[in-house]
Amino acid sequence: GKHRVVIPCLGHFKEEYEKVSKLYMNNKIRTTKYTLLNFIPRNLFEQFHRVANLYFLFLVVLNWVPLVEAFQKEITMLPLIAVLTIIAVKDGLEDYSKYKMDKQINNLLTKVYSR
Repeated sequence: GKHRVVIPCLGHFKEEYEKVSKLYMNNKIRTTKYTLLNFIPRNLFEQFHRVANLYFLFLVVLNWVPLVEAFQKEITMLPLIAVLTIIAVKDGLEDYSKYKMDKQINNLLTKVYSR
């Protein structure tokens, strides 16, 4: 049936190894949740899954209705913006520490069994 082709990454096989290895996933560890491109949208999406944040957002939206306006529109947004910013900074720092740990683990030397 099926055959497995093993190409060593040395010497004159290096070119062939690089061609073949592009077809497969690498085995790098990645425990981070965010990338630079998806940090803000994904973080906001996760934060608005919390009921408290939805409640504050509801108050902000409700305060923009002229009949219900209780405070100045900008003052109502301050608690929500403060909470979202603090949590985003915390999540960003945690994810960055995970990134550094992943980088450290992925760059460790390993021993390979060879007959």
